[in-house]
Amino acid sequence: MKTKSNTVGARLRVVLGPGAAVGPGQAAMLEEIRDTGSIAAAGRRMNMSYKQAWYLVKSINNCFGKPLVVMHKGGRSGGSAVLTPLGEEVLMRYRRMEKLTAKAIDGEIKALKTALNEKSGR
Repeated sequence: MKTKSNTVGARLRVVLGPGAAVGPGQAAMLEEIRDTGSIAAAGRRMNMSYKQAWYLVKSINNCFGKPLVVMHKGGRSGGSAVLTPLGEEVLMRYRRMEKLTAKAIDGEIKALKTALNEKSGR
């Protein structure tokens, strides 16, 4: 689920403790790594440098007791990265929480959109 800033709705950030949170950026990075098998490719898809992507993966891994992403050094063809079972679980649970949140606030979002449209005369 790619979220753009002009999309109507809410962006979920789940704070699990001091310095430990899962939000849209972390979830997107996990999905991109799952889909590409590469931190560099995931970063390119997200329009960020390899250094930024690597830092995001490092921070994701530091949030939990076990890594969500494991990296394998490569030779001539480069390395790879894969989600661990915990990484798959965190991603799945976060996406499920997003859907539950969207469903729970749907009426409130509609009411706010109606109020906005009434104010702007749409």
